[in-house]
Amino acid sequence: MTDWTSLSYVVVDVEGNGHQPPDLVELAAVRIVAGIVGEPKSWLVKPDQPISHFARRIHGITNEQVADAPVFGYIEADVLKALNASALIAHNAHVDVGVLQRKLGNWECPEVFDTLKLARRLLPGRLTYKLSSLVEEFNLAHGLDGEDQPHRATYDAIVTARLFVHLAGRRALEELRHQPPGGSTDDAPTLF
Repeated sequence: MTDWTSLSYVVVDVEGNGHQPPDLVELAAVRIVAGIVGEPKSWLVKPDQPISHFARRIHGITNEQVADAPVFGYIEADVLKALNASALIAHNAHVDVGVLQRKLGNWECPEVFDTLKLARRLLPGRLTYKLSSLVEEFNLAHGLDGEDQPHRATYDAIVTARLFVHLAGRRALEELRHQPPGGSTDDAPTLF
């Protein structure tokens, strides 16, 4: 059995502009090395299209806040450096991975661990597996006062990193990788 801490991980969260397909407005990356959650890196990004009213209501980022932010091409090298890890982690990962693949073109996504799918499998019987509910249940937001708030990339990346460490616990890497036959395809698309 392989210790899960033998891999280096990067936890990502993206906030989008509310259009389909979603375009990047904010991105955060948090490394987990040797089982320790590191310091986050985050970027505000000027999207190709304005932020929709719906998306603003979710994450609170306004068009004025990103008016002077760099376009993605300007930060792409820094983002690629931040994503350099053995595995990527996100909650409802297909959304984050999809945005990153569209923005990064030839980027080869590493192995992905989706904390939504992991929580469903390792913590059966809950009424909801929303990130906010799991954060509250396991008190994963302690110490995140001030500017960090739910639905902002830095906050969501940090609490997702803490959730992954909580779920991984004393489990072997093989148990984290195990998927039920046929997998799960019932994740609803996300607009932001």
